[in-house]
Amino acid sequence: MSQPVIGLIGLAVMGENLALNIESKGFPIAVFNRTTAKTMAFVNGRAAGKNVVGTTTIEEFVNVLERPRRIVLMVKAGEAVDAFITQLLPHLEAGDILIDGGNSFFRDTERRIERCREAGVHYFGMGVSGGEEGALHGPSLMPGGGTPEAYAHLEPILTKIAAQVDDGACVTYIGPKGAGHFVKMVHNGIEYGDMQLIAEAYDLLRHAVGLSPDELHDVFAEWNRGELQSFLIEITARIVNFKDEMTGKPLVDVILDKAEQKGTGKWTSQIALDLGVPIPTITAAVDARFMSAHKAERVAAARLLSSQHALRTARQPSFINRVRAALYASKVCSYAQGFALLRAASREFGYNLNFSEIARIWKGGCIIRAVFLDRIKQAFARNPELPNLLVDDEFREAVAARQEAWRDVVSTAVELGYPVPAMSASLAYFDAYRRERLPANLIQAQRDLFGAHTYERVDREGVFHTEWGAS
Repeated sequence: MSQPVIGLIGLAVMGENLALNIESKGFPIAVFNRTTAKTMAFVNGRAAGKNVVGTTTIEEFVNVLERPRRIVLMVKAGEAVDAFITQLLPHLEAGDILIDGGNSFFRDTERRIERCREAGVHYFGMGVSGGEEGALHGPSLMPGGGTPEAYAHLEPILTKIAAQVDDGACVTYIGPKGAGHFVKMVHNGIEYGDMQLIAEAYDLLRHAVGLSPDELHDVFAEWNRGELQSFLIEITARIVNFKDEMTGKPLVDVILDKAEQKGTGKWTSQIALDLGVPIPTITAAVDARFMSAHKAERVAAARLLSSQHALRTARQPSFINRVRAALYASKVCSYAQGFALLRAASREFGYNLNFSEIARIWKGGCIIRAVFLDRIKQAFARNPELPNLLVDDEFREAVAARQEAWRDVVSTAVELGYPVPAMSASLAYFDAYRRERLPANLIQAQRDLFGAHTYERVDREGVFHTEWGAS
């Protein structure tokens, strides 16, 4: 068996699949898991007969690897990552490379980069998107940190194992410090927004319009052949009429309406607040998951707070098409917010992000992969300094063409009592961004009156304070 050119620690399903992906592309690999039985089960099971070396100790694992050592950590974010770094560093040499492929918080990654640099070890935080299937067949990869020179030792491997699209492999060196994990965090935030927007469209079509599961399948399948073509629309079409074996009902109808989360969406909202970047669609999606978790309270409230409005029951093909338009326009706003956050972080943290490249590597492998991303790639290729997707000519025209339908869908949902927090947040973002003058002038006056916080004027330079007098 050939000497392993790379090693992987952590053999949960993602780790196993990524290891098999690496081996299948011609790179012998060594693996280690905290539980030796798990390592042996993998080596003698799914990896039997392959160029996969199972090891039982960290020392053995490190010693079998080709130098400079390349080690991928696929362990739970948090303490487990630090624990493995502590175990590995005494056995590593200057020039060796560690890659954290989990969903680590970018500030933790930056702390670990400094820790490893003191030992002469290059540390990368690498976002990996695509779930279990992506890990096995080709994910979108977002490596950052380390150095460009160290990345040269990883690039041949990462380029082969990443998803492949019409313009190359879905991987690029993202930038220094925690850039890789920051971009993955924002990717996940956009994913939250996408999923909530689709859920709202589904809710309106299923309950306000009254489409059957099979009709829903046909609608989403049709949408997936047009401008909304994406992995999430594709799987929604598969889900909505999938039968539950136990009851014969659509499985989605018997799934409890409590959406869980692993924290990356919340991190995105928190960092956006820190940087002063509005991302209301993404934050609305995070809030919607929090609201869903209060199931018992909602059940009790439903008995007390019933709507006085009748539900729409008539079949309206025109309304279905308006929901499609509203979903697309809302999606533009969600991505615009995500890329605005990336731009702010790039300036604040010195990441020097290439937004066209980021859109390109999200075209395949990842959860938010969509035909839509090619248009985003082209927008930033046309203008790398584009401040917001909404002012790109193509997206400006696309939203303008859908604006009337978008407003109708949101207003209809409000009138009938269906919550559409992400769609309405997208519309409010659009309306605020296009307003030359917002009512923040009143807020500044209030702040000056009760706290002497001062204000600026539109007709002259300087900072002013007024003695407003008694009421």
